[in-house]
Amino acid sequence: MEALTPMAIGGLLFAIFFLLLLIGSPIMVALGVGTMACFLILDIDLSVMIEKAFAQLTAFPLMALPAFVLAGALMEASGISRRLVNIAEAMVGPIPGGLAISTVLSCVFFGAISGSGPATTAAVGMLMIPAMRRRGYDPAYAAATTATAGGIGIIIPPSIPMVIYGVTGQVSISKMFMSGFIPGIIIATALCVVHYMKCRDLSSGLQWSAGHIAHTIRNGFWSIMAPTIILGGIYAGWFTPTEAAIVAIFYTVFVGIFIHKELKLRAFMSSLNTTTWLTGRVLVLVFTATAFGYLLTSYKIPNEIASWVLGFTDNVYLVWTFVVIFLLFLGMFMETLAIIMLVTPVLLPIMTAYGVDPIHFGLVLICCCGIGFSTPPLGENMFIASGISDQPLEHISIKALPMVAANITAVVLLVIFPQLVILLPNMMDATP
Repeated sequence: MEALTPMAIGGLLFAIFFLLLLIGSPIMVALGVGTMACFLILDIDLSVMIEKAFAQLTAFPLMALPAFVLAGALMEASGISRRLVNIAEAMVGPIPGGLAISTVLSCVFFGAISGSGPATTAAVGMLMIPAMRRRGYDPAYAAATTATAGGIGIIIPPSIPMVIYGVTGQVSISKMFMSGFIPGIIIATALCVVHYMKCRDLSSGLQWSAGHIAHTIRNGFWSIMAPTIILGGIYAGWFTPTEAAIVAIFYTVFVGIFIHKELKLRAFMSSLNTTTWLTGRVLVLVFTATAFGYLLTSYKIPNEIASWVLGFTDNVYLVWTFVVIFLLFLGMFMETLAIIMLVTPVLLPIMTAYGVDPIHFGLVLICCCGIGFSTPPLGENMFIASGISDQPLEHISIKALPMVAANITAVVLLVIFPQLVILLPNMMDATP
């Protein structure tokens, strides 16, 4: 088997992987079995697969994953997310389409503390979908609004997918976090414009009140401080993203018990249970995907693919077009973290060969994954919103089309103007 070329090994690896997916195997099984089969064919000791994967799982940056998951769950249980939604509604609720715009703004706020698209959709949707229905919004439109805005949860830092990309691609997680600010605001603005245009004739029935806005801000002061402390501490150099996640947990517990007095023992235990289940599921995927990526890089398969693509075209925008379409397609069928673990070892060398900044590529990758949350048949956010609104997935999907189009337009803008992504990370390098 030593005569196998890198492209032949890559073809065999992906053939086994996709075959297992077609017969219904979970993606973590398809990754693991495909890698094991190639190890056996190439006569490589399987212990190497275990060693490489274990080394990745014990990486210090990856410790941020369970910590941010737990912080997000605790913030919902302690009333922080509800107060952020109240602030958003008080600020923009009275304008036409205000509740839909409030939903987008709430997802921005909650995304800044949860780092998860589905968690953002669930937390905001439980509050905003019933409110929008009471104000006369179409239930399917309300669900689509929440599902599409929930994708901002992985773009606005902190972001669990950014942690995974940083570990997989050996890219600074702090810079990835910083890169998400401007794109997150651009995507949120695009969604708000869509809602304003489509809901101009729908009055919210609310009135602006300086007293009410001041009251919600005062009531939500400690909620606003959560992302301020987390992100401010990272960018000020007080602690790493991993340490920031631990700080977020202690801050949330303190606020939930002693200030809001809403974090009870049962909710705390439920948060631990949710964190254990989600983290275990993700780490098994990381384990198998790491071994998969090790086999790819060991035989320089991404380099071979990059050489082939470079010989095909030297137009970086044409390559970007193929990459974005490919990522959007994968987002319809695969989980976000699986996409990141699978495509990063393959596509990152190709894009860097074209002179694309790894931060720029990673952010566009995560934005495409955020769109995948609201595109069926997988569309996790769609299923969550469907469950909350009790609306069929098909109706929600149709209503979501203008929002998805706005998201894609924003991604195209980020591809054409990379400075929108790398401006703030570059400023980190320039800061003495």
